[in-house]
Amino acid sequence: MKTALRLLSLLALSTGVASHAYALDFKSVGAAPAVLYDAPSEKGRRVFVAPRNMPVEVVLTYGEWSKVRDSAGSLSWVSSKALQAKRMLVVTAANAKIRTAPNDTGAVTFSADKNVLLELVEPAASGWVKIRHRDGQTGYAKASELWGD
Repeated sequence: MKTALRLLSLLALSTGVASHAYALDFKSVGAAPAVLYDAPSEKGRRVFVAPRNMPVEVVLTYGEWSKVRDSAGSLSWVSSKALQAKRMLVVTAANAKIRTAPNDTGAVTFSADKNVLLELVEPAASGWVKIRHRDGQTGYAKASELWGD
């Protein structure tokens, strides 16, 4: 049994499957609010209306439906057409300081309160993410103070 598990592990590593097994696929609700359901069907129970640009993690795609996780960890289903590739992030800290440089010594450009939506400009590097506020201001925020990256 142990030999079989080792062979499967080696096969997964050699084919690249293991490197994608835990890849996160983040998207955002499109330009219009989207209804989230408890099942992959409009006949399912409506559980939430997601505001436009809300970031979600796509856990599974089933036909024209996506099972998504929100920043609170709740799982629900949404029509895949309601999602966009544009990456948005939500502030999880009480007050995130957005800086001019990706470090703690960069000047503070602005601050963003909890639940503020920010657009991802550049993915995380060394614990910092380049973001853009809807008013056009850009800067760097600590990745640990955001969800959706």
